[in-house]
Amino acid sequence: MAPKQQKSSKVKNKAKRSKKKEPVLPVTEEDEPVNMESMGHPEIYPLVLTSKTQEIFNCRIDEDMTDEQPYKLIKIQDILADFYHRAAVSDFYPIKKLIQEYPGDEILLVYDKDFKYGLNFYVIGTEEGKENYLNPPEVPEEQEEHKDFKEHVPEEIYFYKPPVSKPWVSLGSEKEIEDESVKESIKQITHMISRKRSEFGAPIKFSDQNASSVKDAYIECTTYPDKNFVIKQLEKDVGMQVVPQVKDTNTQTKWTYPRNATTQYHPREFLEEEKEILGQSNTLAGFLNNVSISVEIALQQNEIMNTFTNDWKCLAEEESTFGDKTDTHLKEHQSFTHLHNLMEKTVTCVSWHPDIYGLIAVSVAVRLSFEERVQFSGKLLLQPSLILFWSFSDPIHPQLMLESPEDIFCFKFCPSDPNIIAGGCINGQIVLWDITAHADRIENIKVDGSRSKKPTLKPMFLLEPDDNKEAKYIRHCAVSSIEHGHRKVITDIHWLSDTFEMNRMGSVFENRSRICCQLVTCSADCTICFWDIRPLKAAAPQSTEKKKEESIEIPVDAPPTFLHLDLSWKPLSKLRLSKGETSLDHCPTKISLNEDHLSYKTQDKVEKSGEINPYRNLESGLANILKPIEDFCPRFFVGTEEGEVIYTDWKTERDPETGRLMSKKPLSLYTIHDGAVHTIQRSPFYKDIVLTIGGWNVAIWKEGVKSGPLLQSSCAPKRYTAGHWSLTRPGVFYIGREDGYIDIWDLLEKTHEPAQSQNICITTITYIEPWAFSAKQQFIAVADYYGTLHILEIPWTLSHPSANEVSSISFYFDREVKHLEYVEQRKQIREQEKKEMELEMEKKKIRTYKKTKEQTEAELKMDYESYLELEKSVLINLGIIKVSDKISFIDMI
Repeated sequence: MAPKQQKSSKVKNKAKRSKKKEPVLPVTEEDEPVNMESMGHPEIYPLVLTSKTQEIFNCRIDEDMTDEQPYKLIKIQDILADFYHRAAVSDFYPIKKLIQEYPGDEILLVYDKDFKYGLNFYVIGTEEGKENYLNPPEVPEEQEEHKDFKEHVPEEIYFYKPPVSKPWVSLGSEKEIEDESVKESIKQITHMISRKRSEFGAPIKFSDQNASSVKDAYIECTTYPDKNFVIKQLEKDVGMQVVPQVKDTNTQTKWTYPRNATTQYHPREFLEEEKEILGQSNTLAGFLNNVSISVEIALQQNEIMNTFTNDWKCLAEEESTFGDKTDTHLKEHQSFTHLHNLMEKTVTCVSWHPDIYGLIAVSVAVRLSFEERVQFSGKLLLQPSLILFWSFSDPIHPQLMLESPEDIFCFKFCPSDPNIIAGGCINGQIVLWDITAHADRIENIKVDGSRSKKPTLKPMFLLEPDDNKEAKYIRHCAVSSIEHGHRKVITDIHWLSDTFEMNRMGSVFENRSRICCQLVTCSADCTICFWDIRPLKAAAPQSTEKKKEESIEIPVDAPPTFLHLDLSWKPLSKLRLSKGETSLDHCPTKISLNEDHLSYKTQDKVEKSGEINPYRNLESGLANILKPIEDFCPRFFVGTEEGEVIYTDWKTERDPETGRLMSKKPLSLYTIHDGAVHTIQRSPFYKDIVLTIGGWNVAIWKEGVKSGPLLQSSCAPKRYTAGHWSLTRPGVFYIGREDGYIDIWDLLEKTHEPAQSQNICITTITYIEPWAFSAKQQFIAVADYYGTLHILEIPWTLSHPSANEVSSISFYFDREVKHLEYVEQRKQIREQEKKEMELEMEKKKIRTYKKTKEQTEAELKMDYESYLELEKSVLINLGIIKVSDKISFIDMI
């Protein structure tokens, strides 16, 4: 009955443990724990416990576990909790199965100081072994004496006996080899093909015919499974040789007994006889004469410069480093792909959120041509056009999705309020969004001891269940008018600065509202439009009856911020870049305004609790009395679809004949690129330096220099598709290619080719946008044609400028300007020399020499005589006359 009582006690202990709240562990297939059964102790399981685990279970060596008490009882419940929190990282994970099946509430952990079982700790896995360890049985004195006697018994001595060869006895292995060998089991079939001898050598005539129209013209041999024939997989015997494990170790000896030692030496002096012999030696005198000049030069150099200076150390910069300085490659930090897209889409534009860390907006469009869009127009209406907000904290689910009537090809955050977003559609409309109502959904301010308050993002899986039920799609506030806007896809969009505003004529005035209210867009319909989000006229008071009649039902999910613009928004002014002699216009793809025209950084405005959003009170209309701004430069760069770079003015003039507003003639026009210009951007360090990328080459321009680009690269191996300046290094810019590579240019290192190239993806790169979060962490967003957004971390060498990099690059640009001026001067000098040479040639042709009558008769006589001599030689060669004839040729005639 005793065993039954033990079983019942175990069941009770298990029942008690089951009543406690135990963490639920995932059910996986466990391996059997390794015990010391080979050493005669199957109840012992060795373990390695790290210092972290020792602190958790209070079993630290030399503190909790000592020589006097080298063991400790650990509760099973604590070990299961450690499994729940650390899972496979837990040091008890190798004996997880033993812990789960252990019958008691506490398990015995013993410190193995001498590594008797190979590791620093071991666990006794049975209750009986635990009791034997804690209460060891008393050993009789006779057994102890017998044990001591065994220890003194000498070990047996073994002698080596060489092996003796024996005759081979067959055990059936040759039959196995014969069975596994390949033999021909099918009888070979022989075919003989022949024809009549009369047909040998006959001419062959080939003719074309339709195989489908002629019967039995071709025979199709299709594959089919044969149930009667099955290929059996042969077994393969593989042999393996065990290799001993090799371990490399090293040690450093210490000089434990330092001693002071000294020595004394005396110079060796020549004897008087040796000095006389050496003084009369010719070889010594010649040697001194040859070497004296080199020695004097070396002494002078030592006086001028220090030969022991480390030149490499002088070139280094003493700066606090972050990461590895030698690393020059971009490292992928994260990637984003929308998994719920039913149709294949590509990324068209990328923009980082100005305030929130790790939040980036991406616009996507369907990868279809114009004909395919017309063909699948019905399906496209069912698919929403979106701008996705991705976060570093949730790489799977977009944080917000802005809905648009058509695919968005460019968009920008408002510099005054990042919650206002403007985008350009493929059909020429401009869309406005207001995400102020969803700001609490994406913003979460965290405070650290080392950082100040900085907006970060709250992941979707941390939101409340009620928040997850909200609609992910955010409807737009307003859409521009189709009739009065662009006719084709909008290729670029920018917010104008909050310091000024312009009117229809292009005149610039002071902006009293101090918020960005105007936009500029360019489109493939050869127009550049300026837009104002405020109504052109103040709204006149209307009666309540008319308001009720004209009231429009506002959708519930659409904010009323820009309701006055919806479907009635017209551009403030339009510009057309005429080609001059013809009636055609230039087709702009990208525009670059001056730095004074744009606001790159948002103003740090503190919003009070009772303050109203300034964009909610835009219906008051434009101010009537505005203060004009003097000395304002309204000029900007434009890149066209034909690869042209235009420098023009946005002010318009009235045509004296028709009275219409006409744009001014471009100030300069250059055809540098052999493809459409897709990037035109000013340097963040120099206001007058502009980077243009298009086709297969790159160019750098300086505003005010009309003689051409400062730098023009050669043709690249693949077409360039995107580019951007570095935000922290003035001489670095990134260029994306159609084969998925990024060319990194460093003007301090090379000016004729990229400093390095790196592969990012397997398809075309569509957009590049870098962002600097701090002095030690910078990222660059790279979008590809397949709709994937790659976030890459910029290395230290590409993000930290050298001490004099700004001045060095500025000096390089100034030197290139002087070089262009010199080339222009030499060109003018050569043209002037060419004109002078042409004038001299004309003067030589015009000169006529006056001759006398006698001179002209003498010249004619000489010409006639030379003609007669030529005629005589021709007749002699033909054999008509002979040389021996004495009759003169003149008499014969």
